[in-house]
Amino acid sequence: MSESKLGEAQRQFDVCNSCRYCESICAVFPAAELRDTFSQGDLAYISNVCHDCRACLDACQYAPPHEFGVNIPKLLAESRVESYERYSRPAAFARMLRSSGWSTATVALAAIAAILAAVAVTIGVSVLITAHQGPGAFYRVVPYVAMVAGGLAAALYGLVISIAGGLAFWKDSGESLRDLLDVRAHGRAIWEAVTLHYTKGGGAGCHYPERAASSLRSTFHQLVFWGFLSDFIATTLAAIYQDFLGIMPPFRVLSIPVMFGIVGGVMLVVGCSGLTVLKVNSDKDLAAAEMTVMDYVFLVLLNLVAISGLALLLFRGTQVMGWLLGIHLGLVGVLFVTAPYGKFVHVVYRYLALVKHRLEVERTS
Repeated sequence: MSESKLGEAQRQFDVCNSCRYCESICAVFPAAELRDTFSQGDLAYISNVCHDCRACLDACQYAPPHEFGVNIPKLLAESRVESYERYSRPAAFARMLRSSGWSTATVALAAIAAILAAVAVTIGVSVLITAHQGPGAFYRVVPYVAMVAGGLAAALYGLVISIAGGLAFWKDSGESLRDLLDVRAHGRAIWEAVTLHYTKGGGAGCHYPERAASSLRSTFHQLVFWGFLSDFIATTLAAIYQDFLGIMPPFRVLSIPVMFGIVGGVMLVVGCSGLTVLKVNSDKDLAAAEMTVMDYVFLVLLNLVAISGLALLLFRGTQVMGWLLGIHLGLVGVLFVTAPYGKFVHVVYRYLALVKHRLEVERTS
């Protein structure tokens, strides 16, 4: 981060620390009050503990058009973008994916094309336009080993890069690996993360998309979170059914894995669509342009994963199943591979920021 940006952050938080009117809104201002000066690591931490509820801007008497020009939401949005870039590896790949939403779209199309081409070359084009019925139908299109190996490779890549970035973030925040093992801090941080505690704007809700308190953003965010978790449970149960119980997919519609998948998919579609609409109608002057692009890319990609999964379930007994399976697997793979470079990674940094916040609360209480 440039000295000028650090200087601007110092200036704005000096005003906040002198005023302290917003200290009960969220975790940002108690964290800022503990600091007389702000390092790059401090700003990365504070910007990621911020949930962008924007209530502080409307509460601030020094916000634009006041000559002090205090705009904490925009300041921290820009800092979050820089923190994502700083901790992502390889940096060149991160810059490419963040330069434009079309970069991720190109990667997604390439992944889908590669899967469909591989199936056509190794098995035959006919398998993509033939209706497949009965146990193991999916594996007649994409062999089991290829599906598992590809999925694990994409997931592990995203996980390893995200963990490495998270550890670098944690070190820059001034904490040790031993501090990361504090059970009480994790317990409180998990509760704050799961309940989206800091999306309430101090109680009434986010000032988003309009400059008035609303619970819509929190509600849609909860749908995305629980929808993703439900689909993860569905995938885990499907693996148990197949590998431990010997029941091969596709499973019955009323089976437990499929029901979790349907509920999760619908929640994701509603949540992602709702957040996208709110984003379209939000105040762009309070956001970083790069962050806005990342938000749209993540929401659209996650929505397409859910929609393609539901479509695959609906048409799994028809001649388009092969095409839908290739599209769905390609989108899932791209979601995991690009996770460390887009908005998905906010899960890692925000959670670690919440853990650090709880550690600071314990030390000062």
